[in-house]
Amino acid sequence: MTEANTVEPTEFSFDAESDAMIAKHLAKYPAGKQASGVLPLLDIAQRQMKRVTGSAWIPRVAMDEIARRLDMAPIRVYEVATFYLMFNTKPVGTWHLQLCTTTPCWLRGSDDVVAACRKVTGIQGWGETSADGQFTMSEVECVGACVNAPILQVNDDFYEDMDASSTVELLEALRAGTQPPVGSAKGRQNSAPEGGPETLTTLQFPTTSAGE
Repeated sequence: MTEANTVEPTEFSFDAESDAMIAKHLAKYPAGKQASGVLPLLDIAQRQMKRVTGSAWIPRVAMDEIARRLDMAPIRVYEVATFYLMFNTKPVGTWHLQLCTTTPCWLRGSDDVVAACRKVTGIQGWGETSADGQFTMSEVECVGACVNAPILQVNDDFYEDMDASSTVELLEALRAGTQPPVGSAKGRQNSAPEGGPETLTTLQFPTTSAGE
């Protein structure tokens, strides 16, 4: 993330790639109900900023453009953008570390994951970006993957069953420009028990003696 990418822009317009996605989304809504598309348009704007600047965030001028497109009062767009944790209203690093610290993740060791992130990145507070611009750390509410807690979400991807050592390995790989495969750090298959699925694949009925 360069210094130029941390400055609030004075203008914003959707590019051709974003316009094509916007058209698909707005076609889902009946005439006069286009305001229902505010969530997907915010997501499209954030992804365009990532694509163009390397930082996934939504500047105020982008929210104003969304308000114009959807015929909404700008304040209504601001309200939505600041309510949901997946929208960033200030620049973030190349790798946005979103750490769940709610009860299931905390019980499974999220404190160790947080400590490892701070050690590797040098970040001390929430919402801060590392000196090299690569990492931003945010504390988030439950991300809905409690069975594989603790969870470390990096940009759009979930890394599950994390601990201190696997967190350090992940961050060092990201810093080197290599993104490891997503999923369980313990090799768990989806949300199956550790050691493998235990789902029955055949039906076995008990044998009975004659006359029973």
